[in-house]
Amino acid sequence: MTEPTLASRLLAGDRRALARAISLVEDDRPEGWELVREVYPETGRAEVVGFTGPPGVGKSTLIGALTRARREAGRTVGVLSIDPSSPFTHGALLGDRIRLTEHFLDQGVFIRSMANRGALGGLSEAALQAALLLDAAGRQDVFVETVGVGQAEIDIIDHADTIVLVLMPGSGDSIQALKAGVMEIPDVIVINKADHPLTDTMVREIRGVLSLANLERTPEQVKASWRVPIVRTEANRGKGTEELVERLDQHRAHLLAAGTLAERRRRNLRNEVLAIATARMRRRLEADLESDDTFQELLEAVVERRIDPASAAGSLLEREAERAASADAR
Repeated sequence: MTEPTLASRLLAGDRRALARAISLVEDDRPEGWELVREVYPETGRAEVVGFTGPPGVGKSTLIGALTRARREAGRTVGVLSIDPSSPFTHGALLGDRIRLTEHFLDQGVFIRSMANRGALGGLSEAALQAALLLDAAGRQDVFVETVGVGQAEIDIIDHADTIVLVLMPGSGDSIQALKAGVMEIPDVIVINKADHPLTDTMVREIRGVLSLANLERTPEQVKASWRVPIVRTEANRGKGTEELVERLDQHRAHLLAAGTLAERRRRNLRNEVLAIATARMRRRLEADLESDDTFQELLEAVVERRIDPASAAGSLLEREAERAASADAR
């Protein structure tokens, strides 16, 4: 008998094969990308939920409580915790989440911490592929936790079926999140650590922001759209988890009933293709320019204020286009 391939072991749900596959992708190994290519037709079955919000609001604890609830319902779970990159090793800075340790020995749960590799939106190219691998390995629920949140750190919206924004009362970061426009991205809002005395105040603030967003829509759009629920939780005590599960299920049912799940996934995949292409083009451009004297002269001209950055970028793109055309002609 021939030895099973890594792809066949992965599709059979082998945890070691899954761990190996994610490592290959994270290390940018060619065999990792070939593996993703091979198993991609078997993806699209998992329910992907993205969690975002300011640091310290309890996203990891909340995911731990939600994982426990999903496991009690007999479902398999994959968790991707995206950490800031170490400036020295470029690996995950925080490592495996301490608050998820209760699930480490559960064969129905697979947890992986990954570095965001400096990706502004909190998700690296490898993390997006890792989510596909979890899907291919048969994980029914995939939870993706991103680093922080801000005006530029919302690309989780392009890679999940449902977005959960986690906030906490009495936090300046949470108020900044309200101001930054992130209120446009969530499908469910969770106020964690809801035993805080300022919880009611925060609920009123959030409802006010959501009401302002509705003023820009027609009455028909408001009626047909999903009304973003606000769920109060105390994740460290397991309070509110049942309601959160119910709201997540309701949102998925809404997407299916409205026929927008396929539309959302189509948009997500389009944006993922563009994101990967952009990241690879940047890396290629940086490698080409590293020892390019003409580029160094152009950069020096920008530093000396003889040419503005946008004009320099335009010159750079024109030159790259000419190079590509010349290569094609040959």
